[in-house]
Amino acid sequence: MSDEADGQDLIEPARKLFAGPVSFLKSAPDHRYLPEPDAPEVAFAGRSNVGKSSLLNRLTNRVGLARTSNTPGRTQELNFFDVGAPEEGATPVLRLVDMPGYGFAKAPKDMVRKWRHVVNDYLRGRVVLRRALVLIDSRHGIKDVDREIMTMLDKAAVTYHLVLTKADKIKASELAAVTDRTAAEARTHVAAHPKLLVTSSEKDMGIAELRAAILEAIRN
Repeated sequence: MSDEADGQDLIEPARKLFAGPVSFLKSAPDHRYLPEPDAPEVAFAGRSNVGKSSLLNRLTNRVGLARTSNTPGRTQELNFFDVGAPEEGATPVLRLVDMPGYGFAKAPKDMVRKWRHVVNDYLRGRVVLRRALVLIDSRHGIKDVDREIMTMLDKAAVTYHLVLTKADKIKASELAAVTDRTAAEARTHVAAHPKLLVTSSEKDMGIAELRAAILEAIRN
């Protein structure tokens, strides 16, 4: 069975999973505060204001599960969300991990160092991490700061999807062009998954496919 056909088969199970219980578990400022590695994890990475919180909220059909802000660099901890736990305290089907946004130009150097330390420690040592999702703003395409996290993931041997966000904000011809460029660059990275995901939180575009890709990642 092709990956595309398999992904279609997972759309309904993934919808049911994310329609079930979803809750905030905890924030971890460093590796000492990570939750027990008792559930598969999928991590979200992206530049500040790429639309990460909006995508997490849309993905889970919750308004405000993840905080949204116009202030770059607001999230400076690893935030964990349980998905599919039948009751409080039970082991979830998976955990979503909201990683601190990167690339904020006005951030103090010590904040940038802390970000690198927290994210590096998590990526290199988290045995239950099944996949990362690197969010790329469709209006801008891949930037050097995105390439840094992609290289970090390559070195950590963590498979990742590139996810285009805000796809409704540009013309169809521009979206097609940035999609082609992004897919071509993904093929040059050893840990990048060949399937590119194109999304819009506002228009619900690609959300079902993103849920299916997450479910596929934790099942493999």
